[in-house]
Amino acid sequence: MGDDTVDQADGTALRGDCARCFGLCCVALPFAASADFAIGKDAGQPCPNLRDDHRCGIHARLRPSGFTGCTVYDCFGAGQRVSQVTFGGRDWRTGSPEHARRMFDVFPVVRQLHELLWYLTEALALPAARPVHADLRRLLEQTERLAAGTPGELAGLDVAAHRQQVNVLLLRTSELARAGARARRRTAATPTCSAPGSRAPICGARICAGPASSPPTSPAPTCAART
Repeated sequence: MGDDTVDQADGTALRGDCARCFGLCCVALPFAASADFAIGKDAGQPCPNLRDDHRCGIHARLRPSGFTGCTVYDCFGAGQRVSQVTFGGRDWRTGSPEHARRMFDVFPVVRQLHELLWYLTEALALPAARPVHADLRRLLEQTERLAAGTPGELAGLDVAAHRQQVNVLLLRTSELARAGARARRRTAATPTCSAPGSRAPICGARICAGPASSPPTSPAPTCAART
């Protein structure tokens, strides 16, 4: 098995890398026929467009083929972590049915944890959130430890409870960011000797992990390797 932690320093660990994943989002997750998906399938059932090499057979034409949902989905790097770290590079196709089931059960858990890691990392980048930076780092480290758990530990994890804990702090972060934005607007409305043309960073948006079904605010991965 590879390293049991993922370096968040450059952010690459929190972006999907389809070339290092076993097509988990195309198998582990269910979807229903809708405006986002041309067909429906159950969790654990491979999408018929998934090739034997774990690449999408229609990646270049997902939208016109009725799979818009695939183009906006982001696993936040959970796919490659589960594939290469949690299960040590052992493919669900070549393992036992029990191995495949465990991998499919763990993937959605790690995906939620990686989404929380993304939000916490973004919150730490906000200067206005400096009063809670220590708490943000503490929860970031705790979430990373959880994501580095064994398949058994991850399967038994109460993700909803941990998400709620993170949400409380992210809501506080959002309040600080919006208060800072309001203060800058008041300052901008008052004549000062500051240089003309200066621009304050945009940080008034609401930051909250939300429920597991919330769409990600980060850009979806291009998955350029999956062709």
